[in-house]
Amino acid sequence: MAASNLSRKRTDMNVMPWATVLFMITGLFLASPPVQSAEAAASSLCVMTYNLRYASPRPPNAWPDRRPIMVECIKSVGPDLIGTQEGLYSQLKDLAADLKDYEWIGLGREGGSKGEFMAIFYKPSRFDPVEYDHFWLSDTPNVIASATWGNAVRRMVTWVRFRDKQTEREFYLVNTHFDHQVQASREKSAELLRQRIAELKTDLPIIVTGDFNADAKNKTYEILTRDGFLSDTWGAAKTRKGEGLNSFNSFKEIGKNNSRIDWILTKGKVSVDSTELVTFAKDGQFPSDHFPIVAWLRLGN
Repeated sequence: MAASNLSRKRTDMNVMPWATVLFMITGLFLASPPVQSAEAAASSLCVMTYNLRYASPRPPNAWPDRRPIMVECIKSVGPDLIGTQEGLYSQLKDLAADLKDYEWIGLGREGGSKGEFMAIFYKPSRFDPVEYDHFWLSDTPNVIASATWGNAVRRMVTWVRFRDKQTEREFYLVNTHFDHQVQASREKSAELLRQRIAELKTDLPIIVTGDFNADAKNKTYEILTRDGFLSDTWGAAKTRKGEGLNSFNSFKEIGKNNSRIDWILTKGKVSVDSTELVTFAKDGQFPSDHFPIVAWLRLGN
């Protein structure tokens, strides 16, 4: 692999309305992967991006109440890889204990185990993490917990280069969470992310997951997708479920304003079979204030 300036490399690891409820529990929008041949299925990747909403012990929407529902939601999809946002260290350990087929890589955005993580969950039975690192969305990206663009909350990126044991192919998964208040910060974050991806100088496929706090009409989206630099799996998919729905639900409702602020983007040889905005709740409880976005991908096609 060509030398990369993406970040310092490491090889050590490990770290409601009643109608709405009725609509969701019918299962009409539960994730359903596309029908594939055995050969295609072996090379297919199911990727999820999911803002977990940080764990709070206080109701409503306390983590102890949300935890089993979130686990059920994730298991209903069975993703191979999950880019998560907002998870706290204790919360991620809870999920790892409940989702025994997965391991995870991440770092708190305040450093060490402090603050929210951009953790990446993966199935070790299938994937070998070859290298990973983190950088911060600021003018000093290699400085832990740095923030220089007016955002009060630290923002960061976690990335992993994986080897797929089934296909022997390698690829990158890059996971992030942009600021929720400062538009200039989102735009500068997009420029930095674009720059760091370009500095990889690799032909390997790249998958980008994240909560970008911006929809497709926002300049942030334009920066990342202009000139075809990154492709949005939502638009590239052959089939979609959840068209027109909002990915942020605020623990209240399924919004229908076409405001999808959570994205899965790709670069390189990646084809997209299907995508879905997964609306899932149980007994009126949403697992998070975001719905996960899922994409079924094939690399090298």
